[in-house]
Amino acid sequence: MHARSALFDLYGDHLRTRASQAPVAALVRLLAPVGIAAPAVRTAVSRMVLQGWLEPVSLPDGRGYRATDQAARRLDEAHARIYDRRDEPWDGHWHLVLISPPGDRSSRARLRADLAYLGYAELADHVWVGPAANAELPGALARAGATARTARARDVDPSPVAAWDLTALRASYDGWPTLAGRIVAEHLGAHADPDEAAFAARFHLVHEWRKFLFADPGLPAEVLPADWPRRTAAGRFDAEAQRLQPAADRFVARCLP
Repeated sequence: MHARSALFDLYGDHLRTRASQAPVAALVRLLAPVGIAAPAVRTAVSRMVLQGWLEPVSLPDGRGYRATDQAARRLDEAHARIYDRRDEPWDGHWHLVLISPPGDRSSRARLRADLAYLGYAELADHVWVGPAANAELPGALARAGATARTARARDVDPSPVAAWDLTALRASYDGWPTLAGRIVAEHLGAHADPDEAAFAARFHLVHEWRKFLFADPGLPAEVLPADWPRRTAAGRFDAEAQRLQPAADRFVARCLP
């Protein structure tokens, strides 16, 4: 688990309803149970400030960091995709994005990761496709220093569905119950404090489930197999996350001033 990803999880799952801010010491305390050391937390915080995700604030208990407006939009969108899943009606149109890529390699890699997170896949060189336009696309392009033209297309032959590796995605969903059970059992057995154990188990569970946000484009039911396993896996995630929530919340409350 990387410190930057863990901080996104922490702000999105626990601090978004607590003014989206916390002292540095609290961030360190909260990430210790999932194996993130204090130096890694501080380094990740500094990088996220430079990237525009966090901003420094003065708090009664010392220096702290608050999620920026850009981060708040990303966290809210991620929260909705994790917990408020709905099958939105699809109008049958694909969203095509024809990109003029940035010049440097790191910006191109960042853009590719952002586009995958937003549900797009590369259909051809510099041509990306998604099941619908994503409101975060302009921001992702701007952060990478890229520009693009967009179009809507109904008849795409062959179907763009092959641009996503649905075989691997199905395997990940099918394996989720086993993975979730192992994560919870390991953490509940590794911490003497039951609230800390529940927090660590739920945190790791959400962290692993959040990976589906990058792998699953949220394709409409009309183009997926009838036995697509996303709903079954999501039900298992929801049940475990809700069961661990009360104890996890108690631990967070103890760590925050």
